[in-house]
Amino acid sequence: MPHAANPTPPAPRWMRATLVIAGIYNLLWGAAVVLFPTKGFDLVGIAYPDDFTLWIPIWQCLGMVIGVFGVGYLAASRDPITHWPITLVGFLGKVFGPIGFVYFASTGQFPWSFGWTILTNDLVWWVPFGLILLAAWRRHHPENA
Repeated sequence: MPHAANPTPPAPRWMRATLVIAGIYNLLWGAAVVLFPTKGFDLVGIAYPDDFTLWIPIWQCLGMVIGVFGVGYLAASRDPITHWPITLVGFLGKVFGPIGFVYFASTGQFPWSFGWTILTNDLVWWVPFGLILLAAWRRHHPENA
């Protein structure tokens, strides 16, 4: 007689909600940067980088990448445990982004005042993304849980 596969329980609702919120946030943030590339600088009162006409397309490209992450988070929200690699890629970006920011700000290449973006774009996601990744690890490696 064929053996029926044991279905795994769905991920907790907070995981799905976290990824939906992260997805919407990233889509909105990315769209804002693409459509209004100078507003972030204006909001924190810092001068535009030298030759900002060169930097506008680069900044807009960053906004596009952030928006694409939003699409990934929305896709992963359907089953956060199965789609943990999307969360891992996002988590890594949210760890390495602040490291890069601190380095460039400490060397004077980037203003410290722009650090407010690190709070909302990166730091607030560390714990929930980390917990999603931990749950995925435990589900896929129950012998180590």
